[in-house]
Amino acid sequence: MNIRPLSPELAEKARIELNEDPKRIQSDIEHIKEWITKQPHLRARTDDQWLVTFLRGCKYSLERTKEKIDLYYSFRTLAPELFLQRKHTDPVFQEILASGSCLVLPKKASPDAQSVLIGRPGVLDTEKYKVTDFMAVTNVIQKIMLLEDDNTVVAGARFVMDFENVNMAFFFQMTPTLMKKMSVYSQEAVPLRFKGGHYINVGSGFETIYNMMKRFLNEKTKSRLHVHNKNYEDMYQDIPKEILPVEYGGNGGTIAEIVEYWQKKIAEYSDWLEEDWQYGTDEFKRPGKPKSAEEMFGLDGSFRQLEFD
Repeated sequence: MNIRPLSPELAEKARIELNEDPKRIQSDIEHIKEWITKQPHLRARTDDQWLVTFLRGCKYSLERTKEKIDLYYSFRTLAPELFLQRKHTDPVFQEILASGSCLVLPKKASPDAQSVLIGRPGVLDTEKYKVTDFMAVTNVIQKIMLLEDDNTVVAGARFVMDFENVNMAFFFQMTPTLMKKMSVYSQEAVPLRFKGGHYINVGSGFETIYNMMKRFLNEKTKSRLHVHNKNYEDMYQDIPKEILPVEYGGNGGTIAEIVEYWQKKIAEYSDWLEEDWQYGTDEFKRPGKPKSAEEMFGLDGSFRQLEFD
């Protein structure tokens, strides 16, 4: 079994919150590997560290893990604009990464604390970059975090969306169909424990989009959304000020330093990311009825909600 040992703090959290039993991890991984080999439509990663991320994300329910893996890779076929928009080597990808529009805070509030990501779409030129371009960068960063950041996998993550200087052109790109796809992916497909969404510096247009997005979210997710606007003190109750970047009044490094770290990190993962493009599903080979984008994301249809903490 080739997985990293957890820190004592995270190992205890995994035991209590995720039902992790070190004695059965290997057999669970082998079970999922064997299942993947028997799925004619599915091309999925089978390295141990990647699979344990899904097991932890499903609290070691083998059936839920299978469903999540299947759905995760189905998205590449059924919603390619979210995942096949830009390669990490694409100049547009590199420009967005360099802009500091997506930041993962390097500091943690405690050894078993959640990870925190900050989205800053207002630094991007909406005439040049699409929302899906921005998402391409965040998805690659998220993928690396799921592979190597045990705090993210075990404790979960909080997202801060800073809408400073975001104009209406950005919100106009948020169509109901795109929001439906984003919500299904974040709630059902990705093996990430969503612990909170925090919105700051909101302006005109935000409330309309926010209310529309909530239509596609389950009650647990909606209960973890917080609109702070300019009330940073309220946000600090969940995200301590000291872990924020210098530009936000903290001592968690400068935005430029965080950007440089992720530029180097993505370069280190270049071969892994290139290899990752081969994975997905062939719906024509799926046993039974193939999945379709209309069935999964049609606004008049329903998507079965799986409750994951």
